[in-house]
This record gives sequence, structure tokens and C-alpha cells, in this order.
Amino acid sequence: MSEPADPEGSPRPTLLERLSAFLIREPEDRDELLALLHGAFERKLLDADALSIIEGALQVSEMTVRDIMIPRAQMDVVSIDDDPAQFIPFVMETRHSRFPVVGENKDDVVGILLAKELLNYYANPESFNVRDTLRPAVFVPESKRLNVLLREFRANRNHIAIVVDEYGGVSGLVTIEDVLEQIVGDIEDEYDFDEAEDNIIPEGGGRYRVKAQTEIADFNSTLGGSFSDEEFQTIGGLVVQAFGRLPKRAETTTIANFRFKVVRADSRRLYTLEVERLAPEPQTEIAADGL
Repeated sequence: MSEPADPEGSPRPTLLERLSAFLIREPEDRDELLALLHGAFERKLLDADALSIIEGALQVSEMTVRDIMIPRAQMDVVSIDDDPAQFIPFVMETRHSRFPVVGENKDDVVGILLAKELLNYYANPESFNVRDTLRPAVFVPESKRLNVLLREFRANRNHIAIVVDEYGGVSGLVTIEDVLEQIVGDIEDEYDFDEAEDNIIPEGGGRYRVKAQTEIADFNSTLGGSFSDEEFQTIGGLVVQAFGRLPKRAETTTIANFRFKVVRADSRRLYTLEVERLAPEPQTEIAADGL
């Protein structure tokens, strides 16, 4: 099918041709390139999603693994010495698809366990051996550029890497999803909220899955909180204030008698929190004299 013609009969230029014509002058640096791209957006040569993805791709080329990794202290790991019956409840609770398996401590990563391999345990518990199911662990330095890591992930069909510091100790982990989210924004999975669902969903065990955009008034009404909404309108804003920065996934903080764990976040936004209501600390009563 031929391109539609303009009123004078000549073919209408394609989006790529129009964008190329707009960028015909080679930019001198990254800032000038961004300015040109924003100009293209204002002239409707790019939509908001395309501009965001291009900006994310440019940002990734300047970021390192250290900027987005899950810190060592917040890594969810499985011990090689544990029986599957011991760690399967933990696997179900955290809902990850891959787990580092460690020996004596988190510096001793012996491999990666895919959660789906545990189906074999249910099929034949007697013959199941965790060591036989492990995939080799990939180790990367904190200083590795994200664009290089993404290329390696794609080439090796790997989805997770263990991050090590300059002394060879484990400092965290990073996944391909973490890298992609820096480009395209947050990636939803089957455990994420649907837009039509409620902002607060009970998960059992006294825990709730809460959208960061939940208004503080609604949070207070549902969970019995007493947070003020004078400074912030959403519970996400309150949590960011408590951290003093935009927190990373798996980080936790306690505000009043609630513990907040970051379930989903990227370098731009906080999306989902796991909230647990803590029991209030008992108050010691002092008896009056003579009683």
C-alpha cells in the first residue's frame, strides 16, 4: 500500500522522515540531544511514551549496577542446607521467580534456584535434590554499566546477577527487570494490582498490599491509622518522606505502628507497598501511693 498523498499529490513523509528532518542538525552533547527530543515531542513528532523510553535508554547508558541493585541486606536467599519443606513457604511468600542459594552466608552463593523447579519436589519429594536443580550464578561488579549488563543478559539469556564489590564480597543482586524498568518504567506482573482493583488488599497474616497512590484519608479509614494529610495527600508521599529519598524495592521503614516494605518501585516512582500493622508497645502503669 502506498503512502497517502498530500494535497499537492506528493507522498506524505513518514514519522521517521519527519523526525530525521527535525534532527538533521547533529547535537553537540547529551543535553542538546534531549532538548531536540523535547522539541520533537512539542511538535507532536514523538508521543509521551516514546520520549520517556528514549530518555530512559539514555539514562541507562550513564548508570551503573550500583545505582539500582537490591542491597545485600535485603536479598531474599535460600540456604543450601535447608530442606525444601522448610523454605517453600518463604518462596511462596516472597513470590520471586529466582532465588540465590547460599552456603554459610550471603558471600557464599552456590547457584540460582528457579522457583518452578520446586514443582519437581512435589512430584517426587524423595528423589528431589536442590543442588541438582541449581543454575550457575553470574557475578558482576558494582561498576558495570547498565547498558552493558543488559546486552549480556540478552546474549546469555540470563535474568539475574549477583553483584560483588571490589573485594569480591557480595553487595547485592540485580535482575533484567530492574534494568528494563529504568528504560520503560515499571513492569507489572501477575501479582501486581489491576487498575480496577481496590487500593488496599488484605494478604493475610496482618499484612496488606497498598498502592502508593492511596490517599492518606483512605488508608487511615481502612487500617485505623492516624496520619495527617496536611503535608502529603498519599501514603507513598509519607513513606518517601520517612526515607528521606526515593526508596528501592525491598527496603522497609516503620512509621508509628505500621511497617512499610517497598514491593514495587523504580528510579522515578514508588508504586506498591506491603503494610503490616504492628502491635502497640505496652504501657507500664504506675500505681498511686497507698494503692
